[in-house]
Amino acid sequence: SFAYLTVKDRLPQILTKAIDTLHRHKSEFFEKHGEKGLEAEKKAISLLSKLRNELQTDKPIVPLVEKFVDTDLWNQYLEYQQSLLNESNGKPRWFLSPWLFVECYMYRRIHEAVIQSPPIDDFDIFKELKDQNFFESQESIIALCTHLQELMKTIEELDENQLKNEFFKVLQISLWGNKCDLSLSGGKTISQKTNLINSLEDLKPFILVNDMEHLWSLLSNCKKKREKASITRVDIVLDNSGFELVTDLVLADFLLSSKLATEIHFYGKTIPWFVSDTTLHDFNWMIEQLKHSNHKWVSKCGVDWENHIKMGRWVYLDHIFWTLPHEFSAMPQVAPDLYATLQKAHLILFKGDLNYRKLTGDRRWEFTIPFHEALNGFHPAPLCSIRTLKAEVQVGLQPGQGEQLTASVPNWLTIGKYGIFQFDGPL
Repeated sequence: SFAYLTVKDRLPQILTKAIDTLHRHKSEFFEKHGEKGLEAEKKAISLLSKLRNELQTDKPIVPLVEKFVDTDLWNQYLEYQQSLLNESNGKPRWFLSPWLFVECYMYRRIHEAVIQSPPIDDFDIFKELKDQNFFESQESIIALCTHLQELMKTIEELDENQLKNEFFKVLQISLWGNKCDLSLSGGKTISQKTNLINSLEDLKPFILVNDMEHLWSLLSNCKKKREKASITRVDIVLDNSGFELVTDLVLADFLLSSKLATEIHFYGKTIPWFVSDTTLHDFNWMIEQLKHSNHKWVSKCGVDWENHIKMGRWVYLDHIFWTLPHEFSAMPQVAPDLYATLQKAHLILFKGDLNYRKLTGDRRWEFTIPFHEALNGFHPAPLCSIRTLKAEVQVGLQPGQGEQLTASVPNWLTIGKYGIFQFDGPL
């Protein structure tokens, strides 16, 4: 299965890259921290090498040892995984455990190796890969920011139909931005080299579930009913930083400017995660980069976006739940505060593949099982998954659709070529 190949090949590659990154920053650690920096680098490398060895030799999965805000929750989850095995199986192991669990566990262990190695315990092993993705996608970013700024000039004059078309365009930009995923490529750089806007028509046939109309009717109804004082809040649960994050912020800016929303809440990760996932540092860093761009429309986006944050129209939040191994249906028990926050949204957009796997419990569902059923009781507010497919889970397809795809493109579930807008909420 794709899960097996991920654990056997892709995860060790990512660990090797992480070790290599630490090694290459050796002199920087020495300049900053002297001998202590070198000792810390050695310690982190030895912990990551040990982790790679455990993975490759299918050792039992061991509890976390370093005290951190989520350590107890992780270790309880580990006990829960063990309780699912019968006595003869012993402990959960790398190749005999659910994929979602072991993949999340690896990234959490990478973080543990770093926090166990002060004074370099705040080092983001994946940062330079994320930055590289951003810099190599510059031309596409310029095209996007230019498109947005041109649109802003006329947005007030658009009739309802034109506005709807532009809304669908920025949604699709955000969808295809999700192709740039560094955990899928094993950390090899994959930047966005082409102008996405010109490709939208050609990419339409690859959208397997298209609930954009539901999103439009929900938000345009909110807009029509809204009094001057009331708010419409859209929450975006982010995925990758770099190019994809730019596409998400373009969508968020459009939602405000078109008055389809009055407030956007973004959710990112508290620690570096799945190579390219967005942290608060990535979010702020990127807005700074855009602001200081020498391209006028790119820099205008950076200035506008920083302003949205200052004015409280954009709010960035993180929560440890997003980097736990639990599926989202466990959120009311594990993170009731986060669930209560999400319940206040008018619409929640879940970006990317990991969020989809957690929404559906990463199970081997029949393709035709309704999305609502696969969510297993997780319904804080109307929600929509926006993802390109990179894992062997997809629900809510038409009868025969999945089988037809399998016959013509055997690996359609995992290549990032197909996308969905899958909505759950009152219609």
